[in-house]
Amino acid sequence: MQIFEISKKFPKEETYSLTDQIRCSSRSVCSNLAEAWRKRRYEAAFVSKLSDSEGEAAETQTWVEFSVRCGYIDREHGKTLFVEYDEVISMLVAMIAKRHLWVMPSGRKTK
Repeated sequence: MQIFEISKKFPKEETYSLTDQIRCSSRSVCSNLAEAWRKRRYEAAFVSKLSDSEGEAAETQTWVEFSVRCGYIDREHGKTLFVEYDEVISMLVAMIAKRHLWVMPSGRKTK
């Protein structure tokens, strides 16, 4: 939501470029995580959606950096956002690495 609020102040000429891009990628982090959670019965699908979420978080960091360089976000706020997304990425990487803690048992018995 911070990204959405900040991007409201971006110039009009950025509406269909930077504003849309940063909003889309930041929202995709959450939506891909929600999809991953619902797909945790299937390890490959779970990991794939977590990976998508990680990629969207990294993309958001890139748009934050562009926003700072263009002067739309002040450097300190941009740094804070970048670090927060680093933390999100770290958590997603940890979830992928320890997916066995998150994936639901299949219910199949092995011989």
